[in-house]
Amino acid sequence: MKITILAIGSQGDVQPLVALGLGLNSAGHDITIATHKMFEKFVRSNGLEFNLIQVNPRESLESEAGQAALEHGSNPLRSWINFGRMVKTNFIQTGIDCLIACNSTDAIIYSPFGTFFAPHVSERLKLPAIAAYLAPSHATREIPSFLSPTQKNLGGVFNLFTWKLLELMTWFPYRSIVNKWRVESLDLPPLSLSYIRDRVKRQKLVLYGISPSVLPKPKDWRENIKVTGYWFLDFEKEWTPSNELLNFLSNDKPPVYVGFGSMTTRNPKQLTELVIKALKISNQRGILLTGWGCLGDTDLPEDVFEIKSAPHSWLFPRLAAVVHHGGAGTTAASLKAGKPTIVVPFFVDQPFWGRRVSDLGVGPKPIPFKRITAEGLAFAINNAVNDNSIENNATNLGERIRGENGVAVAIDGIEKFFSQED
Repeated sequence: MKITILAIGSQGDVQPLVALGLGLNSAGHDITIATHKMFEKFVRSNGLEFNLIQVNPRESLESEAGQAALEHGSNPLRSWINFGRMVKTNFIQTGIDCLIACNSTDAIIYSPFGTFFAPHVSERLKLPAIAAYLAPSHATREIPSFLSPTQKNLGGVFNLFTWKLLELMTWFPYRSIVNKWRVESLDLPPLSLSYIRDRVKRQKLVLYGISPSVLPKPKDWRENIKVTGYWFLDFEKEWTPSNELLNFLSNDKPPVYVGFGSMTTRNPKQLTELVIKALKISNQRGILLTGWGCLGDTDLPEDVFEIKSAPHSWLFPRLAAVVHHGGAGTTAASLKAGKPTIVVPFFVDQPFWGRRVSDLGVGPKPIPFKRITAEGLAFAINNAVNDNSIENNATNLGERIRGENGVAVAIDGIEKFFSQED
């Protein structure tokens, strides 16, 4: 079967779907990844076909709306409004790209950001579509949504209210531009305000690339929603570390990793100096990942090493602790490595993962990016590195995650779904 995977987003959104695509390819399916130009080499090097989604996610995050969304991450509603402004900038073109990418396929699998486009493309082309999510997106009484003003569990009624709020905020601000695209590009009728509720009911299969050891499936989710386990990609055979990195890691004292992935900031030098100060206060060596520009632009001391990129699967097991932004993919990698994790969330689902890490006892409480200080980060690093209960919990959770095979479980669900569709 020919399957197109709409992988819209950052590296953390794309990489798990490439892992899923490789598994499906090995199972005999013809897989195309529709994603951004910056990931074309990555997709093709893994032997998968590539279709272009023209929007550049890095440019989107560096835009005024993107920076505002990051800066207001501690206010979920305000951050989400700015996130919506960012998404709508290239909405019509992205929708057209998604339609073209899926025009000669048999089925669609789509990422969280693909939710804005895939159901409509599926309707236009009369193709089955499967949601492939990396963070909770369905209403439940057991946990609040990421748009909740607090990630504390305040009970079933409150939690359901936060999910209703998410439904409204995921549809109401986008309704006019979605309907414009549907009418003008897809030749489909406009949708009503109740669409978001009906869309969830119409989803025939939803896959969550999340470990059930990290987030057990809520009891009130429907049978067609599957929590499969993480979708990991093994880089170790294709990647060779530099001699300088190997020498730095050979020290008896493992360093602490600090990296914020695809996040960006207006002042990377200031943030880098803050991180260096925190490492000095906590008496830790450090590895800094520059990523998309959140860190860098300053001189580093001898006990801090800068890298442009490195596979998490290779690097994280060699560290004392991991400090990151709480993206779903980076969180999965740090938990799989069995390392204490410190989350500095910026926006969207990152505060949820920060809270989840803390609740699982594998890291201290998250530090919202807007409130980060050198002293606060140093305190969290000391806690993560020196608390035996955190270390033991992280080690045990890592062992459970490494014993799972999320890709195999997902493929089994996908193939059963297709057999029922025939």
